[in-house]
Amino acid sequence: MAKLTDRTVAFLATDGFEDAELTSPWEAVTRAGAAATMVAPDGGQITGKHGHVQAVDLRADEADAGGFDALVLPGGVVNADHLRMDEASIAFVRAFFDDHKPVAVICHGPWILIEAGVVDGRTLTSYPSLRTDLRNAGAAWVDEEVVVDQGLVSSRTPGDLPAFNAKVIEEVAEGRHAGQTP
Repeated sequence: MAKLTDRTVAFLATDGFEDAELTSPWEAVTRAGAAATMVAPDGGQITGKHGHVQAVDLRADEADAGGFDALVLPGGVVNADHLRMDEASIAFVRAFFDDHKPVAVICHGPWILIEAGVVDGRTLTSYPSLRTDLRNAGAAWVDEEVVVDQGLVSSRTPGDLPAFNAKVIEEVAEGRHAGQTP
């Protein structure tokens, strides 16, 4: 497994996230040596749909993508729906693409990528109900366990987490990707 020493990974979520889609990648990147930071639209704490409580380290309107090496976007319908309506969160996500940094997204997480205008011409997967949304935004949607497109890692459901986590670590270790751009 790649070592992520001296790497910082931002996680962006709000209430209603899919618990395992936050906790499993968080554990994977920190076990590999990265520092993880929880970013959310509001301070305090957020609660997953199954009850996991996560302290918020930084509000989205205070967060600067320049201070991170990568971004992870957990899913969960409520989480993803609220994030795509938050302008600070959208700007934070887009900045990772502008800086060519790795972004990992799972389940319903790609909704914010559509709002950020970064999926046109990209290949990714998601929870199947987002297929039409992603295609309408110009993405090539595929039904695979994990997809990597120039630093953009995507998966469908919690069942894909082992493959997702492995690719997240690999892409964070590789660093910037010239093709990771809006």
